[in-house]
Amino acid sequence: MRHVNIKIFGEVQGVGFRDVAYWKARKSEIAGFIMNEPDGSVYIEAEGDEDELENFVAWCRKGPCPARVERVETEWSEPGGKFTGFRIG
Repeated sequence: MRHVNIKIFGEVQGVGFRDVAYWKARKSEIAGFIMNEPDGSVYIEAEGDEDELENFVAWCRKGPCPARVERVETEWSEPGGKFTGFRIG
């Protein structure tokens, strides 16, 4: 189990990024949340199996069509176990 904070920059708001990420996280049994930030980025906190999280981060680097991801920042840490399920904020 791992925890990752993900910040995604580019054209990532208003393109369905949060909705698609929500379903991908749920399918992969990843817990946490996703939300739009005032600066136009998307922020995610996620906990789950390390391999599933790595696949999720790899997907975040592309995003859904028609998103245009320019940059993804990640910060990995030990899980805190504070999440149940995945939600859109």
